[in-house]
Amino acid sequence: MEDIYSLIGVDLGGTSIRAGKIIGQKLNQIQKEATPSKGTETEVIEKLFSIIDRCFDCNTKSIGIGVPSVVDTKKGIVYDVVNIPSWKIVPLKDILENRYKIPVYVNNDANCFALGEKYYGKAKPFKNIVGLTIGTGMGSGLIFNGKLYEGINCGAGEFGNIPYLKTNYEHYCSGQFFTEGKAISSVDAYNLSLLGDKNALEMFAEYGFHLGQAIKSILYAYDPEIIIMGGSLTKAYDLFKSTMFEAVQDFAYRNVLANLKIEISELDHSAIYGAAALYLNSKPSTT
Repeated sequence: MEDIYSLIGVDLGGTSIRAGKIIGQKLNQIQKEATPSKGTETEVIEKLFSIIDRCFDCNTKSIGIGVPSVVDTKKGIVYDVVNIPSWKIVPLKDILENRYKIPVYVNNDANCFALGEKYYGKAKPFKNIVGLTIGTGMGSGLIFNGKLYEGINCGAGEFGNIPYLKTNYEHYCSGQFFTEGKAISSVDAYNLSLLGDKNALEMFAEYGFHLGQAIKSILYAYDPEIIIMGGSLTKAYDLFKSTMFEAVQDFAYRNVLANLKIEISELDHSAIYGAAALYLNSKPSTT
C-alpha cells in the first residue's frame, strides 16, 4: 500500500500569496496573505516561508510554486515577477530546497492552471489539453500526451502575444479589451449587462468574436482534445459564448469543429492544485 503523502501548492502573485496542502484529491489548510510586493527580495521570501511553514509537515513530498513570470524550470529560477519589482533573478528552487529538504518545482502560473485541470479538474480524461486563462491578461498552458509542454524557455503557448489586428490577442481577449478599448472595467461592463444595458451586451458580443479568432489560432496550431478556460472573465461566459462559437465556424477542418470541446473550469483554487501537480507531472508517464 502506498504511503499517504501531501503535496504543497503555492500561488505566488503580486497581490497575494496562497498556499494549500493536497492529500489525494482534497485540498486542505488553505493559507492566504498579502504579498509584500514593494518589499525587498528577502522580505518576500520570508513571507513565502511563513505561509509554507504552516502547511509543511513530515508527510510533505514536494512543494510546487506557480509564479507570473518567465521561469527557468530546470534550475527553478524566476525572472522579473509581475508586480514584485525586487524579484529580478531569484533562484527559488534552491532557496526552498535548502530550507525544506524536499523537491521543489517552479513554473509559470498559466502552466500550473493547465496542470491543475489535468490532475484535479475537468481535463482528467484527456491527454491533449489547452488551459486558457482570461482575466487581466491572457495566458495558457499546454498538455500533450499527458505531460506539460513548456518549450525550451518556458514560453510555449503564449497565444496572447500573437499579433492580431492593431496589437495582439491579449489586448482583445482579456480585460484589456474593456479597460483599454472601451474605457470601462470588465466587472462594470458585466454588471451593466446583467441589467440589460445594450452597450455592455454589445461589448461582450464583440469580445466573444475576438476570442473566437484566438481559438481558431489555437486549433490550427495545436488541435487539442479540449480547451479549458479559467480566469475572471469566464464568469461572463454566457454573455460571449454564442459569438465566440459563431466566430470559429469558418475554421477550415469541419471534423475539428465537430469534435471541439470547450469547458469552463469549476476547480476552486486551481492555481494551488496546479502548482502541487508539478510533482505529479515530473513522474515518468505510465502510458
